[in-house]
Amino acid sequence: MPVMPIVFSALGVLILLILVLNVKFVQQSKAYVIVRLGVFHTVWNEGPHFKIPFIERVVKVVSLKEQVVDFAPQPVITKDNVTMQIDTVIYFQITDPKLYTYGVEHPMSAIENLTATTLRNMIGDLELDQSLTSRDHINTQMRAILDEATDPWGIKVNRVELKNIIPPRDIQESMEKQMRAERERREAILQAQGQKESQILVAEGEKQAAILRADAAKQAAILEAEGQAEAILKVQQALADAIKLLNEANPNDQVVKIKALEAFQAAADGKATKIIIPSEIQGLAGLCASAKGVFDSVRPEEPSKTAKRS
Repeated sequence: MPVMPIVFSALGVLILLILVLNVKFVQQSKAYVIVRLGVFHTVWNEGPHFKIPFIERVVKVVSLKEQVVDFAPQPVITKDNVTMQIDTVIYFQITDPKLYTYGVEHPMSAIENLTATTLRNMIGDLELDQSLTSRDHINTQMRAILDEATDPWGIKVNRVELKNIIPPRDIQESMEKQMRAERERREAILQAQGQKESQILVAEGEKQAAILRADAAKQAAILEAEGQAEAILKVQQALADAIKLLNEANPNDQVVKIKALEAFQAAADGKATKIIIPSEIQGLAGLCASAKGVFDSVRPEEPSKTAKRS
């Protein structure tokens, strides 16, 4: 059996296998750093690429996505000598794979140390209360400082967050008491506001009820006054009609005197203590008294006349 065909066949299979193994497909959001004979050559982005066997080599596969790293809590001392534990979260993105590969050794460790140093410097210029209330300001300042420092490493810091600020136990208890007192104060304020609004609503309801009662009383008084006025008008109209009828009947003096006596009787029935009697009524009264005397003198004699007749 000839040996050479077998050798050439095996050699062809080996060459084909080497070629296949050196065809690289770079995924999207990835970058391959390529060196040729130990020297940086190029950066492969997404798509197919061919690597020269035994000459070129992929030294690093870099992710171009935004990455998040959570660093362990770091002890920091405030301006008023209070030691706190603060842990930070860094959001960063690799913008230059070459600088990321050759700019710094162990870039994550370098970022962690840089973050801890920057945080200690910033907190050291602030007191405890300022550290607790200036979190946004600290985040912004740290992002600017870290972004500038990591730019030569091909890293862009997009965001820095202080995840937890843990003060000493005694200060933490004091803060919790203060927070409870603040919550109780706000609750008391809300209750007082609720009571105030309730009282205002009750007073407003009473006011509206009083206005309605006053309007009802006013309408009743108006209706009563209108009724009385209408009654008076009707009485006066009736009196005028009576006088008119009386005048049309052309009454004599005797009728007029009788009407005067009726009017005097109505006046005598009132509560007045003094009554002024007109002269005409006085004469009429005298006439009545004389008539009464005559009748009284005649009545006793009538029985005697009856007895004599019997």
